[in-house]
Amino acid sequence: MKRTLKSGIFSAAIVTATMLSFDAFSQAPAAPKTETMSPEARIKSDAGMDAKADEWVKSLSLNDAAKESRLKQLISNHLKTTRDWHNEHPYTTVPAGINPVTGTKLSNLDRQVIANSAMPVSIHQDLMSGLRKDLSEEQVELILDKYTIGKVAFTMKGYQAIVPNITAEEEATILKFLKQAREQAIDFKNMEQISAIFEIYKTKSEQYLNSNGRNWKQMYKDYTNMVKAKKAADAAAAAEKKNK
Repeated sequence: MKRTLKSGIFSAAIVTATMLSFDAFSQAPAAPKTETMSPEARIKSDAGMDAKADEWVKSLSLNDAAKESRLKQLISNHLKTTRDWHNEHPYTTVPAGINPVTGTKLSNLDRQVIANSAMPVSIHQDLMSGLRKDLSEEQVELILDKYTIGKVAFTMKGYQAIVPNITAEEEATILKFLKQAREQAIDFKNMEQISAIFEIYKTKSEQYLNSNGRNWKQMYKDYTNMVKAKKAADAAAAAEKKNK
C-alpha cells in the first residue's frame, strides 16, 4: 500500500512538472532590447571612429598615402563592426546563470563579454591580416596599444614593482600573457570590457607566479603596505616642513 501511494505521488509530480515545462516553453521569451542609435548618433559615432583611426595611423609616420588610406579604412571598419556587434547583442542575449569555474553568478559585464566574444573570428582575423600586410610587427603592436590605451606596459610596470627581483623568464612569461590579452581585447567595445579581458590574463600571470615558487597574495600585501607607509612618511615630512 505504501509503495502504491509513493508511486502515485511520484507519477503525479512528473505529470505536474511536465505540464509546467510545456507551459513555460509555450510562453516565448521577450526579445532582448538592442542598443539602437539614431541616425544623428550614428553619424557622430562614425566620425569619431574615423578620427580615431586617422590619429592612430598618423602616429606611425608612414609617409605612404596608399598604406595610410588602407589602414585608416581597415581600423575604422573594425571599430564600427565591434560597436555594432555590441549594440546588436546586449548582455540580455546571454541567459543569467553561474560561472561554471567559480560557481558565482554571472554579472551583467560577464554576460556582455560572453555576447561580444561570440563575434565571428573572421572579423578579428581580417583586421590582423590587414595590419600585417602593411606594417611591421612592431608597428602592429603600436596600433594594438592604441586600442587598449597602453595597458600592456602599464600592467607590466605593476608586476615589476610588486614582484621582488623579478626574473627575465618571469617577465617574458607575463609579457606574453599581457600581449595575448591585448590582442583579444581589441574586439570589445569599451574600457570596462577591455579591462575584464586583461583580468583573465592577470589571473593567469598570478597563477604562474604562484606555481613558480612565489606567493602573489603576500607580495601584493607587502607592496600595498610599503606604498601606504611611504605615503604616511611623505605626509609627515610635508607637515613637519610646513610647521617649521
